[in-house]
Amino acid sequence: MKVKIKLDEQCEETTIVIVTKTMTDEINELVSRLQMTQNQHSDLFVGFKDGNASVVHVQKIVRIYATNQKVYFVTEHGEYMARLRLYEFEERLSQRTFVRISNSEIINLQKVRDFDLSFSGSICVRFIDGSTTYVSRRYVKKIKSVLGM
Repeated sequence: MKVKIKLDEQCEETTIVIVTKTMTDEINELVSRLQMTQNQHSDLFVGFKDGNASVVHVQKIVRIYATNQKVYFVTEHGEYMARLRLYEFEERLSQRTFVRISNSEIINLQKVRDFDLSFSGSICVRFIDGSTTYVSRRYVKKIKSVLGM
């Protein structure tokens, strides 16, 4: 792979162009990394609880879920309502630490105590705070891949 950089004093916005014969996994990975760098993963999120807005550090989040047209995130200190949509969280969070386990939930792998594989067709996720959730059947293959199973 060749990398070329062209300096132009007239340039107002940096543009990256990839010229390739076919799309490959390597190109897709490169594009993902560039997009993540551009989004600059946010370390802070605002959550609403009891009429107050609180700033929560991303490392405190155990899981994020959607229910009844609202999105919530759970920390070791409680549950907060968020103004972001689930897909917006997914775009802003590190894919190494946070993983989607269903259409309505994202979990923080650093807050997982263990995965119970004894359920047929599903996986039970137990968190260090004692709470549990389940990986939907659609996402079991993805979770196993992420965990190297």
